[in-house]
Amino acid sequence: MEFNKVRELLDRYWDGTSTLEEEEVLRSFFSREIANLPADLKEAQPLFRYFAEESDIPMPVFPDIEMPVARTPERPVRQMIWQHWMKYAAMLLVAVGIGYAARQVESKQDRIMASLSEQDTFDDPEKAFAVTQKALQLLSRNLNKGTAQMQKLAYFNDATEKIKAN
Repeated sequence: MEFNKVRELLDRYWDGTSTLEEEEVLRSFFSREIANLPADLKEAQPLFRYFAEESDIPMPVFPDIEMPVARTPERPVRQMIWQHWMKYAAMLLVAVGIGYAARQVESKQDRIMASLSEQDTFDDPEKAFAVTQKALQLLSRNLNKGTAQMQKLAYFNDATEKIKAN
């Protein structure tokens, strides 16, 4: 057999796409002694010789041993409702938690609405001006939190422009 043909069969064998007949051809090829076998084919020779040697060993047969397989009839498993009390307790706790959170949100909204209705300063212009200033200061404070980050970004941009200019 040509060595190129054997190489093709070996490639298919290593890829896992060879057929049983091709594997048998490889086993019979490598079981013979070939004097001028190339080095890449000599690597696979011990493997296929091992397969050939092991295929000659007969499998033990024990006719005297019988293993009876008896199936027990399956009974339906009845589970009582109280056997899984942890599931129900967890569901109850989740429901109570959601209800509690909803009541807290609702009461907080009610308090906010009540404080807003008490602070109505439409009739007194000075109080209205003071409340407006307070609200604008709060807004300004929250908007100025982001300007520090923007200043850092501007500093970085200036530095990169200086580097590019050099």
